[in-house]
Amino acid sequence: MKNYFLTILFVAVAGIFSAQAQVTGKWKTIDDETGEAKSIVEIYEKDGKYYGKIVEILNPAKKNAKCVNCKGADKDKPIVGLVIIKGLVKDGTEYTDGEILDPSKGKLYSCTIELDGKDKLNVRGYMGISLLGRTQTWTRIK
Repeated sequence: MKNYFLTILFVAVAGIFSAQAQVTGKWKTIDDETGEAKSIVEIYEKDGKYYGKIVEILNPAKKNAKCVNCKGADKDKPIVGLVIIKGLVKDGTEYTDGEILDPSKGKLYSCTIELDGKDKLNVRGYMGISLLGRTQTWTRIK
């Protein structure tokens, strides 16, 4: 009976943890100024930090675009495959202390992201303090 109870408890706890929403996966980016879907970004974890790379551009005319305004190692790289979210660390329900690259402007901003339910992701880019920034809401690709 004791083993039966422990098995049920283990299954219940495992189910609760697996049901929690994860930030990793593929997300459709939505421009906060135009409301237009722009790309698909895959967020992944590596060595305890979170990164996001562009895996698809949705506008057919921009599929082969390069990051002409970027600086350093990202200059003139194809936007598809470009890592635009770098080094986020999980802090409670938020992921903070990272950076996000805006490939169209070539600018790097501080970044935080937070899940809004299991299928929406609030992505905030800012310079200096978080109050001086912009937030986009991305939707999960299933």
